[in-house]
Amino acid sequence: MPIRLDLALIQHHPELSRRRARDVIEKGQVTVEGRTSPEPGLLVEPTAAIAWDPNLKARSRVRSSLPLLHEDDDVLVVDKPAGLLAVPTASHATDEDTALARVQEYIARRRPRRPYVGVVHRLDRDTSGALAFALSPPARAALRDLFRAHRMERRYAALVEGAPSTDEGQVDAPIYDVYEAGRRRLARPGEPAHDARTRWRVVERFPAGALLEVELETGRQHQIRLHLAHLGLPVVGDPVYSHAPGWWPQGGRAAGPRVIAARQMLHARHLAFVHPLTGARVAAESPLPADFLKALAALRRAPPADKFAPPSAPSRDAPRPPARRPRSGRRRR
Repeated sequence: MPIRLDLALIQHHPELSRRRARDVIEKGQVTVEGRTSPEPGLLVEPTAAIAWDPNLKARSRVRSSLPLLHEDDDVLVVDKPAGLLAVPTASHATDEDTALARVQEYIARRRPRRPYVGVVHRLDRDTSGALAFALSPPARAALRDLFRAHRMERRYAALVEGAPSTDEGQVDAPIYDVYEAGRRRLARPGEPAHDARTRWRVVERFPAGALLEVELETGRQHQIRLHLAHLGLPVVGDPVYSHAPGWWPQGGRAAGPRVIAARQMLHARHLAFVHPLTGARVAAESPLPADFLKALAALRRAPPADKFAPPSAPSRDAPRPPARRPRSGRRRR
């Protein structure tokens, strides 16, 4: 099982304290499989070749404005908070504060001679968690190939409303090519579409919902949110797919008490892959953020929600509201 780099270094050098181990790693005096890694929290395999050279000149310490989950010469994985754009979009082209801009600023100060940052994949603005960037053109091309070949492990934590009918499952439903009014939809037969497959399993059940672990086999825009809503398990706090008419199976809708959240409770918790240039396994783990934990606690306390069912037509025997009389043009005095 992978362990933190600072703990692995202590196993190799018992004379180091935990604080001292973090210090020499951040100075750039420790290599993993021959490559410098200044991140003490980097997850490494127990068999990884780790070396400490106290005679190496210490690097200047440059702090990132985003928590770092992994860093080496070619790949950087950051912990993106909810509410921050991953990269500028057409509708937010002038937004200066994006994860990409913050990483570019960090790399420009850390590596002024080669400040390259390449986009590899994206997360929705209100989805938090592990987000990878390439630090060299060869790494970007290789990482994008890994994504296209579905050789990246991407697991998410999702809080959902409703009751999963089984403990695990898979959604294999193509997504329509066209992005309409800020949302995606499942493709109808004959429409241009991209294949989309999502696996999920129940981690914990609650009276009004569940905590799921979701794994992407493909990575389409809004894929998890759309697929879970298709199952009748909308992501808690999702303003787009959770309770919009036409997005439930057979036109169903949700009723009953719900947990209110300020954003969609979807978190990219795990990102792992074989480093395309070194062959070493990279595994980045992002802890659940505070707002996710708060919503999780609220969901555990919430009373049972009503079943998700298609709206029924009014009964013929149901009383009808009285007909309104047409208003006369004469005003009453």
